Amino acid sequence: MRVFKISVFILCLIPVSLLIYKLYLDELGANPFEALTRQSGEWTLRFLLITLSLTPLKILLKKSWPLKFRRMLGLFVFFYASIHLMTYIWFDQFFDWPEIWIDIVKRPFITMGMLSWFILLSLALTSTNSMKKRVGRYWKKLHRFVYLIGLLVLLHYFMLVKADYWWPVLYSIFFVFLMLVRVLHSQRGRKFILRFNNESSRKAPVIES
Repeated sequence: MRVFKISVFILCLIPVSLLIYKLYLDELGANPFEALTRQSGEWTLRFLLITLSLTPLKILLKKSWPLKFRRMLGLFVFFYASIHLMTYIWFDQFFDWPEIWIDIVKRPFITMGMLSWFILLSLALTSTNSMKKRVGRYWKKLHRFVYLIGLLVLLHYFMLVKADYWWPVLYSIFFVFLMLVRVLHSQRGRKFILRFNNESSRKAPVIES
């Protein structure tokens, strides 16, 4: 398993390595810093969806090994989100904190992006085993905020896109699918399906031969 974790860790570094390489070769277009901000944001969303896919994958395979990668992939979500945030603070606003604050207050998509990052920060800080013990029974409740992050990031993406909504729609469909899988396989979801099947069987007409 350690070999697989190292392999996944290296694979997760490939996107940022390619971005740095393209930036060095000046291959990110006419506005390289805007491209860097946009692409780091897209990779944040992709890694978030990959992380959220691990539980449905566990359900599908009926194996627990996908969850062994959850913490590492979750930290990579925070890593790429931090790159995305830093490119905005550095290259877009040049560390102009009053202007950044105005942006947060007046531009909803910036508000959602900032809120997502701060929630991600709280999840990253409490991801260790020692912090899990300190937080105790509230740890699971805290880390369920990852679903809210998914919703906020998708809204952030939709507000940012000006014309082509294909990718935001596709990511949103995948996110909804992942949430449905979780709900249907939860204890409440299974009880609801069982109750629905029982009621349907009682209401079904009896055909006499």
